[in-house]
Amino acid sequence: MPASALLLGASVATLKVASLNLCTDELLLALAAPEQIVSVTHLAHKPKETMLWRRARRYPQNDGSLLSVVGLKPDLVVTMGGGARDRARIARRLGIRVLDLPFPQRLADVERQVATVAQVLGRRATGRQWLAQLNALKRTEPGQKLDTIWLGGGGRSVQATGLAADWMRLAGFRQRRLNGDRVSLEQLLVRPPRILLRSDYRQGEYSGSQRWLMHPLANAAGRAHTIATDGRAWTCMGPAMVDEVLRLRRLVRR
Repeated sequence: MPASALLLGASVATLKVASLNLCTDELLLALAAPEQIVSVTHLAHKPKETMLWRRARRYPQNDGSLLSVVGLKPDLVVTMGGGARDRARIARRLGIRVLDLPFPQRLADVERQVATVAQVLGRRATGRQWLAQLNALKRTEPGQKLDTIWLGGGGRSVQATGLAADWMRLAGFRQRRLNGDRVSLEQLLVRPPRILLRSDYRQGEYSGSQRWLMHPLANAAGRAHTIATDGRAWTCMGPAMVDEVLRLRRLVRR
């Protein structure tokens, strides 16, 4: 549904919005006026899941279902990726509009989502401020890109093209092309990257199959320089990534 159509029937000044997805939680928390948000998901309340958990705890939590927010009488529900047809049909019967955003695949998708949500909320100026920060990162993008492997739990990595790689380039990293989406300890030792960008997401809960990430050889990875990144930002790779990219740039310059 076009963003302009979502504004019909409710003044943006009094628009009440609920989020049913962690990634749309983060979009609302970054862009909405505090009084516009009526609920975010239970995941947004958890420090292990999002960098914005303190802000999120100001609002009631929901379980990600439409029924869990109906009692709050939102004018608009924002979610991401799936179940939109049935959810939208139910929402229409209840007089609630639904904005279902696709999962972003590239940085340009994130920019469009920020602009869309900011428009729907009547918060274009806030959206422009965030986009200006992103454009500043683009203008100051490091010319030299360091050979890097992004490493998460169980040896999980990311594609050399895509949203994660777009953010990495803004920080000065070039994600190495890998066969598949995982990397082994042997691969790191035989051909170590210049930078091993290690996600610390839920590192205290690694299973047995993930323990090799804590091995001294994995920490050193031969000649690789290991940099820890806040894995929470990489879950949605939305507005929270701006601050993480700036932090990574500072670490690389040391």
